[in-house]
Amino acid sequence: MNDICETPENARPPRVVFIGLASCFGCQINITNIEAHLLEVLGQIDLGYWQLTSSAPMPDEFDVAVIEGAVTTAEAEATVRKAREKAKTVITIGACANTAGIPGMAAPDFPAQLAAVYGDKVPDACGALQAPVPVKDVIPVDFEVPCCPIDPYEFVRVLDSALYGSNYLPATSALCGECSRNERGCLYAQGQMCLGLVTRSGCGAKCPALGRACNGCAGLSPDANVASARYFAGKKGIDPQRFDDALGLFNTVSLTQEGKE
Repeated sequence: MNDICETPENARPPRVVFIGLASCFGCQINITNIEAHLLEVLGQIDLGYWQLTSSAPMPDEFDVAVIEGAVTTAEAEATVRKAREKAKTVITIGACANTAGIPGMAAPDFPAQLAAVYGDKVPDACGALQAPVPVKDVIPVDFEVPCCPIDPYEFVRVLDSALYGSNYLPATSALCGECSRNERGCLYAQGQMCLGLVTRSGCGAKCPALGRACNGCAGLSPDANVASARYFAGKKGIDPQRFDDALGLFNTVSLTQEGKE
């Protein structure tokens, strides 16, 4: 994973591929929004495949696979397994790839969801549909870029770590600490429900800093205590069911897995 960039004697740009699964492709689009730096980033890599920009087939050899989107079909599962076999490093970007995101809302009762949408027959164009899961539930993932959509500069930092190595450790604490350091005050004191109680930090608490409640798109913090957060929200006058419904927008699969443990 740390030997992607070769020695100067035989240096070549690492080949990077971008793979899009079940998502809105918004994270990939967001990467293109860093116009001032995009050419510098692309100048360090051999962009071997980008599904968003070209219909050319994915090459047989590459060093880094960047994956956006949840795994929702047998074809998608085969694609990510192939990517893991080929790539030295796999990076997942966005909530759909990291937590199954919004597609994951269908996971707990998938057959009923399929029937509600398609009736008795799923169109052949859909492929072999299966309950949505994040990429890390199918293959080992080396780096994650969280949120919906991603911060493109965070993507550049993660890509730099993948190419050149880094001792940077991903955040694990809940967002509340980060929000407190911004000194903008707690939204619960203003009567707003916020999921920063249980959401992974690392985004700079951008939404609460703008007066918008956290919607949990960065995924659950490993340190999260969902039961305590639900109790706290209730004490603040928030219906616990409303809290659960909001949390499920991006974290249904994670919560379902927690309930089985």
